[in-house]
Amino acid sequence: MQNFGYLFAAYSIIFAVIFFYVMFIWRRQAGLEAEVRAIEARLKELGQSSPAAPANSSRAGQ
Repeated sequence: MQNFGYLFAAYSIIFAVIFFYVMFIWRRQAGLEAEVRAIEARLKELGQSSPAAPANSSRAGQ
């Protein structure tokens, strides 16, 4: 039991690294979700404000 301090320190460091990694991923995911919501809102806004495209848009130049 003379190396118990080293074992405790190693496990503490490992758990701290895992905790900070999970927090990093969680914050990154929250940021990405906010960005996706903003993009969806912008697309919805653009879809409502722009007139409907003509059905035969390829013939517009003729």
